[in-house]
Amino acid sequence: MNKTPIILFIVFWTIAIVLWQVRDNLFYLFNFGYLGTALGVGLGLYMWLPREKKPSARRLSLFLIGTYMLVFLGLVKQENMQIEGFFFYVLSGLFSGATIHYTIAKILGPVLFGRGFCGWGCWTAVLMDVLPWKVPRGRVSRKWEYLRYVHFFIIAILVLVLWFVYDYHPDDFGTTALTWLIVGNLIYYALAFVLAFALKDNRAFCKYVCPITVFMKLTSRFSLLKIDGSSGECIRCASCSTACPMDIDVMEYISNHERVLSTECILCQTCTTVCPVNILDTSFGLDVGGKELIQRVEDEAARKAYREKQKKK
Repeated sequence: MNKTPIILFIVFWTIAIVLWQVRDNLFYLFNFGYLGTALGVGLGLYMWLPREKKPSARRLSLFLIGTYMLVFLGLVKQENMQIEGFFFYVLSGLFSGATIHYTIAKILGPVLFGRGFCGWGCWTAVLMDVLPWKVPRGRVSRKWEYLRYVHFFIIAILVLVLWFVYDYHPDDFGTTALTWLIVGNLIYYALAFVLAFALKDNRAFCKYVCPITVFMKLTSRFSLLKIDGSSGECIRCASCSTACPMDIDVMEYISNHERVLSTECILCQTCTTVCPVNILDTSFGLDVGGKELIQRVEDEAARKAYREKQKKK
């Protein structure tokens, strides 16, 4: 990971300078320069801080990026940063902050850094990550995960019906956009808190309901940046898998001499932090993800038995 902060810092500042010159607008220089700097600071602190303090570096990045998106772009500039806002802006042909954000952070960007936005910049996760249920017991039934696809298509159909059937073209900026943003986020936060409390899982909303994952799971399959580790040095303690907030069986990937190929990975670095022998890190490479090794509640007994067997090898 030692080069990752520098690489991402350069990528974001390159985008900032190119868009500034092409669009002749200082906003792009400020926007992407700020995001690249905030991410670079978070990742840099993560590398520098001692093990027990590393999670605070990621939470700092979440705060700096998430609040900038929600408060500055959303509330101050009055853009609808919700997914339905993105759809409306696309239909309007508007090159807005929301359009750029979704294109780079959530559609094309994951080809480079996977679902890193979920781990380091999401404004919903800013609040969810401070809740007490940081280590989940495992995923509930796979059927719950279909809710995010249902959610996505309901939003898409709603926007299309409003636009083409009812000729509803909301303001690009202003009161209407702000209302969509505030109401949408209140619903999301309420649902996220209810799910976290009911399932004792901070990231329940991300796993089962968040519509953004429909974009991100597709393009993050081709992510160059993934979690990697040395199978030969792994002591099969399963600390990485146990601590993973997204219920990924990290140890199984490493045991199979693979990088973590799950599209559920949010690159939060929790697994690298808890590894007692420090064999996990991020790496750049070419491999196609999509192989999902997910820990589920109903498999807990079998999972424990398997890990005990692995430890004895």
